[in-house]
Amino acid sequence: MPQLPRVPGFVNAHCHAFQRALRGRVEGGDFWAWRETMLELARGQTPEHVRASYADVYGELRSAGYTAVGEFHYLGLAEAHAAAEAAAAAGIELVLLHVAYARGGIERFRQGSVADYLRELEELRKAGVHVGVAPHSVRACPREWLEELGRYAAEHGLPLHVHADEQPREIEECVAEHGLRPLELLDACGCLGPRTTVVHATNADGHELDLLAASGACVCACPTTEANLGDGFLPVERLLHRGIELCIGSDSNVRIDPLEELRELDGIARRQSGRRDVFAVDDLLAIGSAVGARALILDSWPEVGVDVGHPQLAGVEDWRNALVASCSADVLVA
Repeated sequence: MPQLPRVPGFVNAHCHAFQRALRGRVEGGDFWAWRETMLELARGQTPEHVRASYADVYGELRSAGYTAVGEFHYLGLAEAHAAAEAAAAAGIELVLLHVAYARGGIERFRQGSVADYLRELEELRKAGVHVGVAPHSVRACPREWLEELGRYAAEHGLPLHVHADEQPREIEECVAEHGLRPLELLDACGCLGPRTTVVHATNADGHELDLLAASGACVCACPTTEANLGDGFLPVERLLHRGIELCIGSDSNVRIDPLEELRELDGIARRQSGRRDVFAVDDLLAIGSAVGARALILDSWPEVGVDVGHPQLAGVEDWRNALVASCSADVLVA
């Protein structure tokens, strides 16, 4: 077989591997109905189940061309170790974004104090797990937690990932409690900075986007999940105009295909702008790889091959353009 051209492996900067089991089970309800089903699924997770099922999901990610993953994990400490073992078995680079959860959700998500959370994070670090600080959201973490987590991430040079501005109700509740929108609160608490990745930001307003740009934070878009959950459209051009970097995530894993995430992102930008030149192909490939690696603070991650002899690329003169414009992950070779 001739040697295949290589590209940097795709980086999945936001993944909830256990949610792969929800596909096909939760159609027809709104986001909050979906969330109740997700919580019920989360209740039944055990370390043994996580170890086995995550190895399968990470194997799917690897086969689809993802060679690194940021697992946004809130199922418990023993399950965090199991996720790390599953990633090693699947041969995928893992950053365990261990989630801080003070309130809401279900009991297994929550730590008793921010000090308890940091002890868990330190245990994972001592075990050699590459970790990030992950306040779940402004719903799940009160202001004093956010302030402490922002300080800790900065002091230790760790990535900080957080859900924000995904749903209007989340924004309304934040304004009612704090008098601030989610990104305004995160900025006031020291959680926005060059190592911060804000997941979704689909409903961020102009002032919040200005705060993101000033801080050097990144946005992780998860277009297939955002479409599935009815989150809305990321304001792509408004981010690009401000110089805010983008990466991608598979999030709920309703689909596992980095090329589809990139094509959805490009399609949103084209529809919003009425133009076909918002992204260059190299920009999209960087969003799918290098920017995601920076968001996870990864120095290296494996490449993938491109099967230019695949029927999806038959007769194509420029396979790089066709890769993002028209191919599925079937053309990628781990």
